[in-house]
Amino acid sequence: MNRSIISFLFLAGVSTANAAVQILSMTPSPASPQQIGTPITWTVTATDSGPGPLTFQFNVARGGGPFVMVRDFNVGTLSSSTWTSQPFVWNATDIEGTRQIQVVAKDFSTNESTSMTALFQVTPLVTGSDPVVVATANPIVAFFSAPPCPSGSFMRVVFHPQGSSVGNKTNWADCHAPATMTFEIAGMYPSTTYVMYSQTATGTQVVTGPSKKFTTGALPNLGFPAFTVNVPPGPGTDTADGTILHGFTVLGSGVALDIATDLVGNVNWYYSANDPTHSALLTRPLKGGHFLTVQSGMAWNPLTQELQFLREIDLAGNVVRETNIGIVQHQLFALGATDAQACNAVTTPTVGSACLGGFHHDAIRLPNGFTAVLADIEKIFPIGTQNDTSGLPVDIIGDIIIVLDSNWQVVWWTDTFQQLDINRAAVLGETCANGQGGCPPLFLVGKGTTTVAHDWLHGNSLYYWPKNGAIVYSTRHQDWVIKFDYNNGLGTGQVLWRLGLDGDFAFPSQDPYPWFSHQHDVGFENNGAGVLTLFDNGNTRVSPPPVGLGSGNSRGMALIVDETTMQVTAVLSADLGVYALALGSAQLLSNGNYFYQPGIPNSYCIEILPTSGTLTGTQVLNLQSATSYRSFQVPDLYTPPIT
Repeated sequence: MNRSIISFLFLAGVSTANAAVQILSMTPSPASPQQIGTPITWTVTATDSGPGPLTFQFNVARGGGPFVMVRDFNVGTLSSSTWTSQPFVWNATDIEGTRQIQVVAKDFSTNESTSMTALFQVTPLVTGSDPVVVATANPIVAFFSAPPCPSGSFMRVVFHPQGSSVGNKTNWADCHAPATMTFEIAGMYPSTTYVMYSQTATGTQVVTGPSKKFTTGALPNLGFPAFTVNVPPGPGTDTADGTILHGFTVLGSGVALDIATDLVGNVNWYYSANDPTHSALLTRPLKGGHFLTVQSGMAWNPLTQELQFLREIDLAGNVVRETNIGIVQHQLFALGATDAQACNAVTTPTVGSACLGGFHHDAIRLPNGFTAVLADIEKIFPIGTQNDTSGLPVDIIGDIIIVLDSNWQVVWWTDTFQQLDINRAAVLGETCANGQGGCPPLFLVGKGTTTVAHDWLHGNSLYYWPKNGAIVYSTRHQDWVIKFDYNNGLGTGQVLWRLGLDGDFAFPSQDPYPWFSHQHDVGFENNGAGVLTLFDNGNTRVSPPPVGLGSGNSRGMALIVDETTMQVTAVLSADLGVYALALGSAQLLSNGNYFYQPGIPNSYCIEILPTSGTLTGTQVLNLQSATSYRSFQVPDLYTPPIT
């Protein structure tokens, strides 16, 4: 095809010369055509006679198919009357063929917009009958590309170190003849030669393809943490779940490194955000080798770069999809979420002022392909609220739970300020100041208001409960787990119950403090049919009397929650031998063991073999390392936890 035809195709929607918004250029680098796996940077310039700012959205369509949003509207930069989009790095890592790349430029102050579409040709890595293996930008991740397999069949790739029969497998992928099959291969040790080959399943028949070798590179100098094996794997350890995914990312810390290791701490995957000066929080692994992350970077609010992006990434570190607080704020406000104003627009806060600050702590994928994410709302309340004694209007941080559809557009939300009692202050009276670790960026504090914000809820995990389509939310500073009426998008967002001390459930126990406190990572196991697991940090329990007991360690807990009798029964309440004042994970493993991770000041990946008839068990794995927000023990990087 002629290069000029490939490069640019103008579609309906391009503005006329008299329109406020006009796109001047749309340029890929390198130019079309390029092979699968080649990063393409798109730069767009435009003019706008309106007040701006001008924002840019990028959408991609395969062939003549529908457009899919890949990067939602984000602000450009203005120089000499010309707006330039932030560079859009796009990478086709799956199937060769023609792509339509569409940019939409919009001025939200005038609602004027225009679009331009270009064609880009993606060529295959494989041109003959043999597969090929090529390196990616990540030295321990490779592309394996095989010739087409029959439609209706499935293919996966098996890979193992040369000289060993023990290795790993990718997920099965649908064959899509006549196109080739390309896989991202991850879970490999550095500086090691691997043998890999495809397997094609047609009905009950499995055919193995030719073998290829690939040698991984050395790890870059990114400050990888050291690991100490306190309890090595043994006969009681779940070795089928032989990979640990570590989120070495503390919100606001500037650390941006996530790592996978084996059970004794040998690194076999990592992800580092493009901008290492800002945080990148890995929230959840997804099926097939994708991950949901909360990242920092410049979006709509020029006052901050912290926690502005929700991104889905792949094993090679490519951004598969991206949205930001600015466009989500516009969507929420248009749908009637009155607390979700733009923070930089609230210059003189008064009682009732509220704004949407940043994503934080958790994002999860729902079974229907939608995505739920936490964001914070900062709101001003009357003098004396929550027993504040400053004599000033009170700045309080709450949460909003947002559900995005499969194209990452807002379809549902619930605002905790509308659903919970504002007069129940944080149990231990926590506050936040700008720049304080573990706190979101603040915008209304100290502007005739309190000089610190009351950290009222500090939500830290979300769980979709398939039993009745509810969303279960963990609020650390209330010591509660709360069930919200989501009802698969039809719910009111109201509170259905509160689990925890002074909540709606009884907890008969001989334990002097049976309840969890300041907990993390709450979820019902076995697709919602099993026990509720959580990591009990224990802050309230170990606080001095009269609130707590004055001492103690964090616990790994598993609870039976009976919604009929409104009673809780402990299945496991194991002292983990250390106290983690923040961060943490909880998980049921495939063999019935439990995995917990105290996160700070050191992280300990601890596997517990339960002791029948008791609430405790034996540590059959303990891998110590640096501070980690959350960890997961999984079979491989293509298979998420069973929670």
